[in-house]
Amino acid sequence: MDFINNFSNLHLLVTIIVCIVWELIWKGFALWRAAKNNHIVWFICIIFFNTLGVLPIIYLFSNRTRKMQ
Repeated sequence: MDFINNFSNLHLLVTIIVCIVWELIWKGFALWRAAKNNHIVWFICIIFFNTLGVLPIIYLFSNRTRKMQ
């Protein structure tokens, strides 16, 4: 039973670390883009709300620039 508890704790720790890294990557890209485009409201919302990457992904896809060919 002790092995199951240790495995469960390890699984939980790995899941939390993966979620943190996922959030930091998306948040970093979105904050950089919001600052570059001078979108202050988006920048503040992305900084204060931890949405596991959902808000930064919405921002990045809704404000993407299309490359001219």
